[in-house]
Amino acid sequence: MDLEKQKIELTEEEKKNINDWLPVTADRNAKWWYAAIHNVTCMVGAGILGLPYAMSQLGWGPGATILVLSWVVTLFTLWQMVEMHEIVPGRRFDRYHELGQYAFGEKLGIWLVVPQQLIVQAGCDIVYMVTGGTCMWQFYSIVCKNCKPIKRSYFIMLFAATQFFISNLPNFNSITTLSFAAAVMSLSYSAIAWIASAMRGVQPHTSYGSRYETNVGNMFGFLSGLGTVAFAFSGHNVVLEIQATIASSPDKPSKKPMWKGSLLAYIIVALCYFPVAFVGYLVFGDTVKDNIVTSLEKPAWLIAAANLFVVIHVMGSYQVFAMPVFDMLESFLVLRLNCKPSRLLRLTTRSTYVAVTMFLGIAFPFFGSLLSVLGGIAFAPTSYYLPCIIWLLICKPKRYSLSWFVNWFCIIFGASLTILAPIGAVREIIVQSSTYKFFS
Repeated sequence: MDLEKQKIELTEEEKKNINDWLPVTADRNAKWWYAAIHNVTCMVGAGILGLPYAMSQLGWGPGATILVLSWVVTLFTLWQMVEMHEIVPGRRFDRYHELGQYAFGEKLGIWLVVPQQLIVQAGCDIVYMVTGGTCMWQFYSIVCKNCKPIKRSYFIMLFAATQFFISNLPNFNSITTLSFAAAVMSLSYSAIAWIASAMRGVQPHTSYGSRYETNVGNMFGFLSGLGTVAFAFSGHNVVLEIQATIASSPDKPSKKPMWKGSLLAYIIVALCYFPVAFVGYLVFGDTVKDNIVTSLEKPAWLIAAANLFVVIHVMGSYQVFAMPVFDMLESFLVLRLNCKPSRLLRLTTRSTYVAVTMFLGIAFPFFGSLLSVLGGIAFAPTSYYLPCIIWLLICKPKRYSLSWFVNWFCIIFGASLTILAPIGAVREIIVQSSTYKFFS
C-alpha cells in the first residue's frame, strides 16, 4: 500500500523502516540490466509455445498483424509507465495501484487496479504451478519410459516444494540470479522451438487454411487466438515494482536505466515471439498443436531438454509475479491489521500463498481456459490501455494531438481484446466441461 496515504500517526522513521522491510522497496540498488532480466522473465513465459497455434486460429494476415501491433502497443504503454513512475516531483509510484490511486482517486484507484493486478499475477502463478509440474511430469515420462507412472499432481506438489523454499528470499533484487537463469532458459526453449521446427522444414500437405470445420468454430477459434496473444503481453503488471528497485535522484532519475533495460527486454521478446510464432506455423500449418514442442515429437532428448528449460524458467517467473503479491499482502497485514514485521509473518504469508496456488492448480484442470476468460478482462486492460487512460488523466495531452490520437487508438484496440478474447475461452470451457475431472 502507499505509505504516504496510510496511518498519519506513523513517523517518518517508521515509514522508512516498513519500506525497508517490504519486498518491493527494500533494496533500491538495482542496475539497468536487472530491469532487462526481470522483464524478459515475466514477458517470455511458457505461453510463447502456444503462439504458432494462435497463428493457426487467426491466419497469416490477421495473426501477424495482431502480434506485431500488440508488441508495438505494449512497448508504447510500457514507456508511459516508466515515465509516470516519477511524474510527480519528489514522489515515486512504486506500485501499480499507487499510480492508479493518483489518477483515479484513493478508493476508486484501488478497486480499478488491484483486482485486475491480482488476477494477472495470481493467475499466472497458478498457471506456472501447473506448467512446472506438467513439464516435470513430461520430462520424467521421456527419460524414464520403463519407470512406474506417477500422477501429474505429485509433480505439481514437487514444483510447489521448490517455491516454498524460494519464496523466503526477501525482495526483488534477491531473486535476480534466479530470474537471470529463467531468462536464459526462456531464450533456450524458444530457440529450440523455432530452430528445430525450421530444421524439419515445411511438412508435406501443410495447409494454412482454417483448422475448424464450421464457421462457428472459425469465429470462436479466432477469438480464442486473440486471448492467447493478449496473454503473451502481461508483463506490465510488475513494471513499476521492478522500477522501484532502481536508485533515483534528480540528476539520475530511475526512468533512464529502467527504459534502457526495458527496451532491451522488448527486443529480446521480439526475437523470441516472432520466430516461434511464424516459423512454427509455417512448418506445421493448421495441424500445429497447442504446444509447438509436442508437434516436434522427436528427437526425444531435445523435447526432454525443452521441458527441463521450461521448468527452470517458470521457477523464476513464478517469483517475479509473486513478489508484488507478497508486497500487497505484507503491506495490508502491517499497515491495516497492525501485524509486526517479522520473519515469521513473511514465512506464514508466503507459504500460504504458495499453498493456495498449488491447491488451485491441482484442483481445477480447466484453469488454463478459465484464465483466458480472466485474461481478456484483466491482462489486456493492465498492459494495453489502462496506462493510456492514466496518461490522459495525468499528462492531459492536447486534444487531437499525436499523443491524444495514439492513446485513444491503444484504448480502442485493447478494449476490443477485452470484449472479444474471453468469448472463445468461455465456449471452450462449455464444450470441454463434460470431460473435466477435478483433482486429476
